[in-house]
Amino acid sequence: MANIEQRLSELGIVLPAPVAPIANYVPFVRSGNLVHISGQVSLDANGGVKGTVGTEVDLETAKRAARLCGVNLLAQMKAACEGDLGRVRQVVKLGGFVQAGPDFFDIPQVVNGCSDLMVEVFADLGRHARSAVGVYRLPMNFAVEVDAVIEAT
Repeated sequence: MANIEQRLSELGIVLPAPVAPIANYVPFVRSGNLVHISGQVSLDANGGVKGTVGTEVDLETAKRAARLCGVNLLAQMKAACEGDLGRVRQVVKLGGFVQAGPDFFDIPQVVNGCSDLMVEVFADLGRHARSAVGVYRLPMNFAVEVDAVIEAT
């Protein structure tokens, strides 16, 4: 897809400044053409989506939370590609983590919020392998966290 910035504009997405790490790690590491992007939580300018999915957070809100993770991943991708998302050749893999309550099992549907965004933005280049895992707790009580591996020039 030639103009990713135009596609983001059509989708009404404004990328935030990339979030700085909160511990001893870096936001992304490039190895050859692969870029490994550290987990991005469901954070936005209003504080994001926090809480346990299935008890405090419903499915639709959790999907929106995963989409927020995707927006934050896009911001990190842009930084990793020196400001040019057109350098992304493939979203290779997403790893999704959902802070899930004891009776919540729709974890793949939550992570679809991020997966769907990657396809909306990058079309076929956004199709990826994926894992979707329910976890007991996530950093700072965020509802969802997603990391990524992309191929970029």
